[in-house]
Parts: sequence; structure tokens; C-alpha cells
Amino acid sequence: MDTTEVVRRQIGAMAHDVFEIGLFKPDATGREAVMLPRTWDADTLLRSVPWLRHENRDGRNIYIRPQGEHNLSLVDDLNRNAILAMKRQGFSPALVVQTSPGNYQAWLKHPEQLSKELGTAAARALAERFGGDRGAADWRHFGRLAGLTNRKRKYCDPVTGLHPFVLLIEAEGSVYAEAERFLAGVAEDLDRQHRERERVREQAGRMTAESSRQTQVFKSIDTFRADQRYGGDGTRIDLAYAIYALSRGAGAEQVATAIHSRDLSHKGNERRQDDYVKRTIEKAMGAIERQAADRGR
Repeated sequence: MDTTEVVRRQIGAMAHDVFEIGLFKPDATGREAVMLPRTWDADTLLRSVPWLRHENRDGRNIYIRPQGEHNLSLVDDLNRNAILAMKRQGFSPALVVQTSPGNYQAWLKHPEQLSKELGTAAARALAERFGGDRGAADWRHFGRLAGLTNRKRKYCDPVTGLHPFVLLIEAEGSVYAEAERFLAGVAEDLDRQHRERERVREQAGRMTAESSRQTQVFKSIDTFRADQRYGGDGTRIDLAYAIYALSRGAGAEQVATAIHSRDLSHKGNERRQDDYVKRTIEKAMGAIERQAADRGR
């Protein structure tokens, strides 16, 4: 089966109108871009396969994801036993791609488009359930495009210098049987988390009121940055401040603005910086919730 037909089968199983394609070359030199992004409909993507093959031979890994909110969840870094477990438990993938020998990505198709929050929660729950990569579990993660090669250096054959092809294993394109029950459970968990966070915020508000009555001064993030206990570790400082501020009634946006007041360019592009701040706030909320639960025991 030629590359164009493999790509046709993959995007047919994904069944989306528009796709985002990422051509990634981590060792790009000179004026080469590390990532070449493209947004194409299915016809344009198929017509562009020869160009993708050329760029792939030149060292770029080729990735794909649906544009915007969608009805798919990617579960990355699975072995064959995990794929079999999915099928036994009613989570048959719409698409299975072998990214390297013994390693697979599975796309599961939901019966409806999911919001960003629900899509991320579903992807994380699936990764945890079947042993996938939780770090790659969110609503818009890239998966590999089959029919091209995996250009990671560790997979290069030292004798031939060749890289393994990304193989299309299955492309049924069907909604998995447990979809309705699974999504209901994920939505219930999200609702429970929202209620718990609201409870924590209310408790933090009461603590803030009490602090005000005691004329306590609300410390700024600069106070934490100057605190020698943190040794100038920006990550520790950001988390400590977030826990302090959120537990005293500060809003997530206020905390995010404070964290962003230092240079975060080492975290990557703007989206990666935003993700870092979001994760820090989520960790802080989790720590506050655990503290509240311990006090209630």
C-alpha cells in the first residue's frame, strides 16, 4: 500500500474536516524552523503527501491532529497488550498506529465533540486506565502520520542507517462501545472537582476575611523570590506562592499574572509557558485540597 493510500485510510478513520500537520525537526540548523505547521483539509493533505515524504526524508517527523475541538482522544506510548486490553474492555480504538517497533498510538472516537476540558480529562483517564503516556494526554496532542518514517535517532538502524516506518495497524473509524458510560464517569469526576475547588475557594475566602481582621499583610510573589529558603528556584517559588495566594482567596488569573511576571521563555513558546502556569496552579489547588482534607479528619 503506498503512502497516499495509508494517509487516506488514517484520515478517513479520524473523520475530521480539517487537520493540523506538524513537521518537526529537533536538530534544525541555520534558518530552518524546528516546526513547520500546516492546516489543511483532507484533499490538500493528500495532494501534499509527496512534499511530506520529501521533508520526512530530510529528517522531519510528521504529526497530525484534528483542528479545533473534536471527538477523538489520543492514547500514546502503548504496547500490544494494552491495545488488546482496550478491546476486551469495550474501548476498541478507531485507529491504531505503530510508531516504532512494539510501540503504539491509539485514537478513540467519542460519539460527540468534546470541550477542551472534557477532552483533556478523557484523554488523561484513558492514559491512566491503559498505561499510556499521561504527559501526552490532552485534548489536542499530536499523533504520528502513518506511511512515513519515525526519525528519532534512537530508532535508526546502525547498519543500514534507515528509520522504521510508522505503520497503520487498524483504521476501523468506529465509536467504542463503552463511550457513553465512560464519558458520563469522566464528566461526573470533573463536576466533583469543580465542587471541591469551589469549596476550597469559599474556605480560602473565609481565611482571607479572618486574615484581614487580623490586619495581616498579603505577601507578593517578590517576597517569595527574595526568600533564601527557595534558593532562587523559580519552579519552587511559583508553586509556594500559588499555594499561599490561592489559600487566601486570590483568583487563578491573579496568581497566573504574578507567575508570568518573571521570564518564562526557558519553558518554551507562549503555549508551553501558559501550560506551565496552568499546571502550577492545578498543583497548588491539589495541595490546598489535601491540606483541607487532612484538617477535616
